[in-house]
Amino acid sequence: MAVNKWYPVYTNPRAEKKAYEALVSKGINVYLPLHRQLKQWSDRRKWVEEPLLKSYLFVNIAEQEQAEVLMTKGIARFLYFSGKPAVMPDKQIHELKLLMASPYELEVTEEDLQPGEKIIIRAGVLKGMTGEVVSRRSQKQLILRLESIGYSIIVNVAASLIERF
Repeated sequence: MAVNKWYPVYTNPRAEKKAYEALVSKGINVYLPLHRQLKQWSDRRKWVEEPLLKSYLFVNIAEQEQAEVLMTKGIARFLYFSGKPAVMPDKQIHELKLLMASPYELEVTEEDLQPGEKIIIRAGVLKGMTGEVVSRRSQKQLILRLESIGYSIIVNVAASLIERF
């Protein structure tokens, strides 16, 4: 029996939600991290659900289902690493889901953040999660590195909730 793995897929620009719906309608297990953001127009302001990672979805499929994913409207391609489709460890998807469920304000950056001290969160919703500390604007922030897609996620966390390991 084939084992399902999490694969990051790249969508067409601004097509994350439609591609997500198309994959769900095909019965494919897909994850689209969304976060609430306040949008400003000239005449109004409104809270909207925006993709956390622009143009990315994560599909949990067996290797032979890749063609079906690629034939889905809105999907551009799989991400490759060393000539093979990139695979996300289950632990990273689980941690991303924990982050999305947490009350912390998230910021996504494509900067190649320099590795700092390894830390673990001692309390709160993210208890047990590990990451790296970066000092920015004199705040301590937890970074969950998603190396296989080239992004880092920065979460504001009180220094009292983290410890070295």
